[in-house]
Amino acid sequence: MSIFEYNGSAVVAMVGKNCFAIASDRRLGVNLQTIAVDFKRIFGIHDKLFIGLSGLATDVQTLYQRLVFRHKLYQLREERDMKPETFASLVSAILYEKRFGPYFCQPVIAGLGDDNVPFICTMDCLGAKELAKDFVVSGTASESLYGACESMYKPDMEPEELFETISQALLSSVDRDCLSGWGGHVLVVTPTEVQERTLKGRMD
Repeated sequence: MSIFEYNGSAVVAMVGKNCFAIASDRRLGVNLQTIAVDFKRIFGIHDKLFIGLSGLATDVQTLYQRLVFRHKLYQLREERDMKPETFASLVSAILYEKRFGPYFCQPVIAGLGDDNVPFICTMDCLGAKELAKDFVVSGTASESLYGACESMYKPDMEPEELFETISQALLSSVDRDCLSGWGGHVLVVTPTEVQERTLKGRMD
């Protein structure tokens, strides 16, 4: 079993019309044993920028703390929030810096850039970026997430439809992966607000 599968995870981000959604499962396990059912994988960097971290839970928390530290330094120096593209480059650089003993995380970055244009990207544990215009996935349920998102996604969805689509994609995907699940955590981000919802899924 790969170290990335040790705790199990499922993270997905999807683009709508001047908005985006990012969702994750809530299970923390050790192989097939469930340890917690309210584990947080999606973190806010600022109001319009979020990161979802799949992979080894200890590295998820460590990497998040480093990213918050670096973003606060940037805010002090620049007196503004980081753009999503800049933040993606920062995450990539931090991961590549540790390439000989990497953080076992696969980040999903989602944010609203200039003129509220949504930006999403994912990368591997060495920081190799993969940009997309529709959706990105990571975690142990990524294969089934690709299939569900591919069939359900359509361009320029409004926030409410986007929430419904990403929720159905997440719930149907984690049911096909025994290492992730136990409900979901969904954030829908628009230029004016952040809607946070918790999904109830199969409890097994």
